[in-house]
Amino acid sequence: MHAQLQQALRQAKQQRQQLQQWRQVRCSDEQLLDFCSNDYLGLRHHPQVIKAYCEGLQNYGAGSGASPLVSGFQRPHRYLSERLAEWLEREAVVLFSSGFAANHSILTSLGSHYQQLLLDRLCHASLLDGAQASDCRWRRFSHNDSDAAARYADQHAATLLVTESIFSMDGDHASIAELVRACPQADCLVDDAHGIGILGEGGRSCAGQFSAAEVDYLTITFGKAFGVGGAAIACSFEVAEHLHNFSRELVYSTAFAAAQAQAINAALTIIQTAEGQALRDALQQNVEYFDALCQQYGLPITRQPAAIQILQLGAESSALQVSEFLRQHGIDCRAMRPPTVPAGQSRLRIVLSARHQSQQIKHLVEAIAAALEQAG
Repeated sequence: MHAQLQQALRQAKQQRQQLQQWRQVRCSDEQLLDFCSNDYLGLRHHPQVIKAYCEGLQNYGAGSGASPLVSGFQRPHRYLSERLAEWLEREAVVLFSSGFAANHSILTSLGSHYQQLLLDRLCHASLLDGAQASDCRWRRFSHNDSDAAARYADQHAATLLVTESIFSMDGDHASIAELVRACPQADCLVDDAHGIGILGEGGRSCAGQFSAAEVDYLTITFGKAFGVGGAAIACSFEVAEHLHNFSRELVYSTAFAAAQAQAINAALTIIQTAEGQALRDALQQNVEYFDALCQQYGLPITRQPAAIQILQLGAESSALQVSEFLRQHGIDCRAMRPPTVPAGQSRLRIVLSARHQSQQIKHLVEAIAAALEQAG
């Protein structure tokens, strides 16, 4: 390694460490109660999902072997794409290896054909990076402020509005209906990663509320409510064809395995059936129980409508201290710090699941209360 690069890496590390923002990867401890996973419905351990994955491995092997345009797009992929398009009431669905790849791809592939991109200030890093790489003029409007978006929208310029159904670090809803009304000439992209499978009638989330004429592009992911991995863009046939030809993330990446597609198909079946509704009901009951306990214990947590709940702590040191206290009491709940969240807004990101039991949620709330009391 060049000495100059080594020095730069060490300086960057020291700066992050001084700000208490340095991160390290560590294995998840299965002995801890998990309150940070995005497995909202508990499907990653569901017997039908695991069985489908195993059968897919036996029938198609461990990997796809190639990119989708070569030989990596196999029957389970096609079946999944067709089912999703029908379920979401969109003309086509394009599969990607991750939500980051999907968001980055659609903005870099289509962005140059717009004259401006308007992003909610709290949009995910994948959307920000995609906008920066799009070769299109872009700017951010104040969070959930449709009036600000309307002021920035040029009625004579091709505009793409970009937002999320549920914001990953805050847990609140986007004001999609207000955005669409405020900017009627603009196209709209919604990242529905944290809504699909758990919100709306049948878990259809944004697709169940807005037509393809209102929300032109939907990003959905399979690593959260579906419990597996990967992502997709729901769009028109014409846009799907464009992505298959111009998306570098798609053209030059090996497709995710057919076995994975089979597991996602199994998860989709569960989400669409009465069992899926029962899991959504259980999740909602857990959200309400958590909220009631937080009020009972006087915890400063504002209830959010879905699985993600936030405890604002401000300083990085405070968030790390509370997270470590919880860990020592058998709970895995991670501290979120800058640059993932704005400076001075470090927090605990508490994620509830349909699989959590009431006594586990009570243990979490009691431990948070004890941690805050200890921290003063």
